[in-house]
Amino acid sequence: MKMRNLTSSILILLALMCSMSCFAQMAKPSPERSTVQFKIKNFGSTVNGTFGGLEGSIDFDPLYPDRARFDVSVDANSVDTNIGLRDKHLRNEEYFDVKTYPRLRFVSTSVASSTKSGEFMIKGNLTIKATTREITFPFVYSQVNGTSVFKGEFQVNRRDFNVGGNSFSLADTLIVMLSVAIDK
Repeated sequence: MKMRNLTSSILILLALMCSMSCFAQMAKPSPERSTVQFKIKNFGSTVNGTFGGLEGSIDFDPLYPDRARFDVSVDANSVDTNIGLRDKHLRNEEYFDVKTYPRLRFVSTSVASSTKSGEFMIKGNLTIKATTREITFPFVYSQVNGTSVFKGEFQVNRRDFNVGGNSFSLADTLIVMLSVAIDK
């Protein structure tokens, strides 16, 4: 009888450990299935764009968000607004200065559960060019066909990062929309 209890306990412990390891593991974002989009007003019209080359690592367990770590970046040279001349202009020194600063990077400092199911609050450091600023924004975590998906949106003031100078035609605030997929 004692041997059966011991065996059952070991099996339960192993099952628990396996289920926990399914969630908590370092993962890489899928650049092919993820999107990093932005929109900003220019001369009163909305300009939409994207960044590619998503890289980094994500360590996230929805049961223990306080242990989460996000360290992700995009290729600054990949900026794409569907207008080649504008994209070339955005790559120069006044904007993203892609030769000197090839990546835009976000590193989390804390993650916490929200009051909404599946929603979390993330705080971290966003680095664009030589400037790092702390940002906080909500994101939603879900599982879709075996893939972990993180969706969030935040606003930044481009002038806080010395992007675009004192342009009278370009709005100061832009919105960044994220959909980051990782395979477990």
